[in-house]
Amino acid sequence: MANRRSFLQSALGITAGLFTTDKLLAEAPQSAAQKLKKRRMQGDRPAFNTPVVTPDIGDLPYTMDGDIKVFHLIAQVVEQRISPDKKIYAWGFNGSAPGPTIQVTQGDRVRVIFDNQLPEPSSIHWHGFEDQIQYDGEPGISQPPVKPGGRFVYEFDIHQEGTYFYHSHMAMQEMAGMLGTFIMHPKEPYKPHCDKDFAINLQEYAVLPNNTVPNTMNMEFNWLLLNGKAGPATTPLIVRLGDRVRVRFVNLGMDHHPMHIHGHTFYTTGTEGGRIPEVAWWPGNTVLVGVAQSRTVEFVANNPGDWMLHCHLPHHMMNQMSSNVGKMTRMPGMPAGVDMNTGMGMLQGTPGAPLGDDYGTSLGRGMGVGGTSDMATTNGPLSEPKAKEAMKAMQHGSGQDMPGMDMGGMQMGDMKADIAPNANDVPNFPQDAYMEGPMMSMDKMVDRPENYGLKPGWSQFMQGMMTFVRVLPPDKYDEVIAQMKQANRPNDPYSSVLNRG
Repeated sequence: MANRRSFLQSALGITAGLFTTDKLLAEAPQSAAQKLKKRRMQGDRPAFNTPVVTPDIGDLPYTMDGDIKVFHLIAQVVEQRISPDKKIYAWGFNGSAPGPTIQVTQGDRVRVIFDNQLPEPSSIHWHGFEDQIQYDGEPGISQPPVKPGGRFVYEFDIHQEGTYFYHSHMAMQEMAGMLGTFIMHPKEPYKPHCDKDFAINLQEYAVLPNNTVPNTMNMEFNWLLLNGKAGPATTPLIVRLGDRVRVRFVNLGMDHHPMHIHGHTFYTTGTEGGRIPEVAWWPGNTVLVGVAQSRTVEFVANNPGDWMLHCHLPHHMMNQMSSNVGKMTRMPGMPAGVDMNTGMGMLQGTPGAPLGDDYGTSLGRGMGVGGTSDMATTNGPLSEPKAKEAMKAMQHGSGQDMPGMDMGGMQMGDMKADIAPNANDVPNFPQDAYMEGPMMSMDKMVDRPENYGLKPGWSQFMQGMMTFVRVLPPDKYDEVIAQMKQANRPNDPYSSVLNRG
């Protein structure tokens, strides 16, 4: 009995000690930084509607007419530099494709004055809006088409909340770039509060080399864009370690996109129908954003690093991907490259019907069973002297970190160092694609404050639908923000973050 009584007394004493320790820890004074970190991690902060940042695009400004927010939206041809060495002529709004983001709040009265500066009729559909039929933007059905030089005025009472978008309701105009995000902030801010809120538009184009006009009829795409830019020209999402982050994806094209974020688990919290009730949020690190859909994800940025955000379709992680001209593969009997037009399935010749065998891509993806474009060829051994001879315009770089060629800011790594000695004997090398692998470093050409501190040569591994979520410790975050402020860029998409410090 004595032993049992002693054991119980000891156990109760230990338990009481644990409770006392917990109480002392709970009551121990915390620094302001510790309290802030705890609140950040728990999402326990006063809630307000954080302005959405749309990198590389920015917002559409508005004026007030009494209690009405008035936006002026202009459809026009846009000269868009989608990569340092690639410029296209897209169709967009107010100087960009995608067009600028419109941000309003639930309960607002909104007027959008639409001017059409395109050479053909157009109209604007407000995707997901529950409003009056006369403002739905269906040409010839809910409204007359807006002729070149014409104007139409849309007016809404905003009673929804969530991530929506606007686009032309002419199909080929959509494929030419006419898309923009429309954010309806809730009247009662979402909980838990997010410190950073970003919008990313997903688009794709088919553009032949030495051409600047997208082919809107094409079914294969070789330029895959986030907010009108292809990696490495995309601008990273800058967040502080411990921030709760919201990312809103909007997709308008021909392909679905499984959007993946490295290093973090997020919850899918919204669709183009509004916010999902919290009990129905689902965790993951990849979310499929279907055509004509939006998906919103949220996560706590608790893992420091420069984490990639990208579409996980392998072909969408490449720029200017296409069957190359001439012989490319090493294995006899393997169908290989043809001319770029045929390789991408672009319409040409007579009768111009898109269903013929010749209009499939050349490498095993024709419409029939082996189209007439499938070619059995082999390629000779890769020759560094011949490759350099073919690129006489390039000059040898200094090669401080990466010996190779320097082409006005671009570098190509040393071919001998990068390629195995027995490469010519390995099946499936080189791959039948144009500019397919990580080849060119363009760090200098895409230099911007948001890229400050990235590892040298990072840009040669970023193509297509790729960008970063840079989760920075407080000191590094402050350095990057200071650089962004010092740049003093007009209409900076990050202005709402910079003004908050």
